[in-house]
Amino acid sequence: MSRRSRRKHLVPGADAAMSAFKAEVMRREGFVVNPSRPDDVKFEVAQSLGIPLERGYNGDASTERMGQIGGQIGGSMVKELVRMAQEKLAKQQP
Repeated sequence: MSRRSRRKHLVPGADAAMSAFKAEVMRREGFVVNPSRPDDVKFEVAQSLGIPLERGYNGDASTERMGQIGGQIGGSMVKELVRMAQEKLAKQQP
């Protein structure tokens, strides 16, 4: 039985902006990203890691393997957010 994530963004309506951000970050990482379907990049990441991932049911996949896929995507996004924050802070200093 699959369970949908119940995570919600703190800012209402931020879904589209976060999807666009994910697409841009993963494109910079060298992945082919369809801007209208940025979540599909997980299949390309899985392929690059040698992890079999199919559309639909993947219940036989381990949590560790799925975490490797999500970790690469989320980790790249976090690195970019930190870089953006550091850049903004550097501009504010006299």
